[in-house]
Amino acid sequence: MTRRIPIPSGSRITVLNAPDDALVLRPDSAPQAVGDVGAAVREALRFPLSGPPLEALVDRRGRATLVVELPELPLPGAPGDPRQAALEATIAELERLGLPSQRQTILVAGGLARRAGQRELETLLAPTAARGFRGAVAVHDAEDPDLVEIGAAGRTSLRVNRLLVETELVVTVTAAETVLHGGPGALVRAGSAEVVRGAGAYSLLETAASRGWQIGRALESSIAERVPLIGASLALNQPRLTGRFRGYPYEEASLEQLAESPLRRFSLLPSRLRRHTLQNLGRELTAAAAFAGPPSVAHVEALLRSIARRAVRIEEPLDAIVIGMPWEHHHQPRERLNPITVAAVALGLALRLWRDSFPVREGGTAIVLHRLGRHFAHGTQDPYRSLFNVLRNSRAPLELAVAERAAGANAHALAAYRAGGACHPLLPYLDWESCRAALDRLGSVVVAGCRDHVAARTLGFVPTHGVGPALEMAHGVAGGTARIGLLLAPPYFPLEVGATA
Repeated sequence: MTRRIPIPSGSRITVLNAPDDALVLRPDSAPQAVGDVGAAVREALRFPLSGPPLEALVDRRGRATLVVELPELPLPGAPGDPRQAALEATIAELERLGLPSQRQTILVAGGLARRAGQRELETLLAPTAARGFRGAVAVHDAEDPDLVEIGAAGRTSLRVNRLLVETELVVTVTAAETVLHGGPGALVRAGSAEVVRGAGAYSLLETAASRGWQIGRALESSIAERVPLIGASLALNQPRLTGRFRGYPYEEASLEQLAESPLRRFSLLPSRLRRHTLQNLGRELTAAAAFAGPPSVAHVEALLRSIARRAVRIEEPLDAIVIGMPWEHHHQPRERLNPITVAAVALGLALRLWRDSFPVREGGTAIVLHRLGRHFAHGTQDPYRSLFNVLRNSRAPLELAVAERAAGANAHALAAYRAGGACHPLLPYLDWESCRAALDRLGSVVVAGCRDHVAARTLGFVPTHGVGPALEMAHGVAGGTARIGLLLAPPYFPLEVGATA
């Protein structure tokens, strides 16, 4: 017996004939949302989990730096992001405490991603709140020669944006999505390229083996020695579609409805029209709770709350996992996927959202649903094209390290990053490195529906024309019948995995 399961494959919909014993992975369909995010944030800042409240930290004659991130996760998000209300409430609370917005600066910590332009900055606040804000907005530059050194984390020199130390108060306003996104991760993204490049993690939900978490904590400690520091962190619910398909993928009936609807022929439309349609699907994103305190403390509490609300439990690692793919990558500004960002989303994001154990057994199979075309947007994705050309010749760590050093010294690429025309030349290497934890555990990565076999083999992946052959390969690797999990759709969610028997 089989079931028809619709799964996103880039901007297309793949209907998978899955066996009845396939494990459909999906979180709780009934989120509990905070009615007034602004009120929750104000309450959290007045009664933090630890440390003094915001009121005790404000210097009415000084300035404040509010550190925010553009909402990379969840992917995709929603137009009405709760982080807008959280930032608005923080600005208003500072004004109530005697610090007018004219003496507040919003620092957009973007790490190595393409520097935000006006279009992205307009999403930080709702239009009404944006018109009332009289302070400055600064976009972090990881190559700014005026970065300030404030300490070290092991061999990593901690150089950060001057706005984090030349102020009388620092407030982080973020959402807790992973150990690298939000909280002290925002401070990391306001650091030098060396700081951001060194901030990795084996699991995105565990702090123990996360170099990024260690660097973030070191930054937090060093900044707190110089200026008062407090953070507000939101625990977000899983984003949900609105309208006709609002139950997808959380409700069984929605899978049947989508599999039988005319939308299953959506793949026949031109790619530009498909992406436009998907981008304009109604989505809602709500917050489950708000916490404040030292950024790491508030962030951990919010992250644990988010995991508890959104996680799916797997009793033992799977033999194979099928990963549905979005139509755009997880960095802001959003762009169409290229082969390296396909790998980074599937392996570096979806397969790093686990606790306790990796979700696929040692030597198991990951099946990625994507055509994997060699599409690199001219200009904005030139650094990814450069890395892809390197991988065509060799994936050996030593040769990649040499190529990375050359990329980091490329004056033309660095100038394009600083001008906002492309990502930092080291970001593709960070994305590729994010796949390492999964690649070290998996036996093979199969790209189902691949139309560019050269691109797949360049990355060390196995191309197949469809899902059927990919599943047959997974069964063969498992020695018979594989235990298969279906990760239906982004936005991805935490997986709590029992230890290997």
